[in-house]
Amino acid sequence: MIEEKTGESAYRDVERKNLACLYEITKHLASASNLQDCLEKIVDTLAREKEMDNGTITIVNPVTGELEIEVAHGITAEARRRGRYKLGEGITGKVVASGEPILVPQIGEEPMFLNRTRTRGDERKKRSSFLCVPIRAGNQSIGALSVDREYGEEFGVRSEQDLRFLIVVSGLIAQTVQRIQAVNEEQEALRQENSKLRRELTAKNRIEQIIGNSSRMQEVFDMVHRVADSNATVLLRGESGTGKTLVAKALHHNSSRASGPFVVVNCSALPETLLESELFGHEKGAFTGANELKKGRFEQAEGGTLFLDEIGEISLAVQVKLLNVIQERTFQRLGSARTIKTNIRLVAATNRDLEKAVKEMKFREDLYYRLNVFPIYLPPLRERRTDILLLAEYFLEKYAGENKKNIRRISTSAIDLLVQYHWPGNVRELQNCIERAVLICDDQTIKSIHLPPSLQSADSVRSSRPLSLAAAVENFERELIIEALKKNKGNQTRAARYLDTSLRIINYKIHNYGIDPRQFKVK
Repeated sequence: MIEEKTGESAYRDVERKNLACLYEITKHLASASNLQDCLEKIVDTLAREKEMDNGTITIVNPVTGELEIEVAHGITAEARRRGRYKLGEGITGKVVASGEPILVPQIGEEPMFLNRTRTRGDERKKRSSFLCVPIRAGNQSIGALSVDREYGEEFGVRSEQDLRFLIVVSGLIAQTVQRIQAVNEEQEALRQENSKLRRELTAKNRIEQIIGNSSRMQEVFDMVHRVADSNATVLLRGESGTGKTLVAKALHHNSSRASGPFVVVNCSALPETLLESELFGHEKGAFTGANELKKGRFEQAEGGTLFLDEIGEISLAVQVKLLNVIQERTFQRLGSARTIKTNIRLVAATNRDLEKAVKEMKFREDLYYRLNVFPIYLPPLRERRTDILLLAEYFLEKYAGENKKNIRRISTSAIDLLVQYHWPGNVRELQNCIERAVLICDDQTIKSIHLPPSLQSADSVRSSRPLSLAAAVENFERELIIEALKKNKGNQTRAARYLDTSLRIINYKIHNYGIDPRQFKVK
């Protein structure tokens, strides 16, 4: 009677421990969003609460069809890498293939036990019990949960209890795997849909000869498309070298005036007297040296677009006459009283602070408001860093072709310098930088030594904002994955092996960072 109570008490004690352990595991499962972290917490809990050694969860690789260790407790990374099984191979393979649990009293005496991980070589571990249960999703086994237990006299009852407990745990794992997979599939579907919509938007807004996929440039593309077909005067603002001339051309070629002329005047390149004649033209004999009639740029641009670059540099006298043309759409040639009507689209550009110039009485306020009908701000290159590599690769292809050089890529170290540099000369400076690198490079790869010294100095990154720890870790992780894919010619399975991780994790990271493994495959 006393023995029966003692046995019943021990049984209840085990059940209490099982419930406490299950409670701990279900907490991890309920809050799980990342499968890898969740499974690691489960095997850690089994080791701590149930005194189970070498806890391992293996999952079927959907690509190779082999069983791979997803998480493990108590074994090294090298041992995890060796722990691969085909379906039906060894005890783990047999459990997954059959869908039935297996209990081995002493693994040292079991011929089916392959010991691929080589973690049970000593005598004590050879006498351990091995428990393995399938992880089933519906009618299909997707993996297995296995643990070691110290072998003892009470092996029979205790191990049967542990086996039933592990079956319950594996069922909970299967439900969580399905839930996370469903969420991941939904997120992947949303990601693909968003990517598709972004590609469609990019294709719709794409402007020939302007390189950029950043959100700032998408805003510029959108503004160009909105105003292109109107006759509104456009004022392009931005630092020197940001591509104002390209945007002016885009406004013209995307408008109903595309078949008309596109005439450019650099207002800063001409003195006041010549600028007036250049814009409005002159009659024969209008001034000394005016030996024949000359049509000005307003007449030359008839039916098309007139682009006045560096509009902030014109004198006050020319500003008055320009204001009259914009208001009345009429002008007079120098030396003539005849009024000429003009039908042009006016686009102006400046890198100056016109608001400050107006306050200092260096630029007419009324002309400023006439020009500033539809302003478009072009961001400096340092504010669109995601476009730097895209631009660099475009210029690399262009100048490598022009100079007949077989330069295929830019090294990671050179990319780091390009992205960190503050680019005071913007896109024009980047263009010159890549052209120089192509000319002095005798290899197939642009390296950091081929870049100008200004990019390699401490001052070259003075305006770059320090990365947060999370961003720095993400950048480092992304570079590791890219280098692994390069070394393994785009093969994700080999890249996962190279980085000592699973294919599932590599696939997740590749999608998360937007990496395209196909670009690293040998063509």
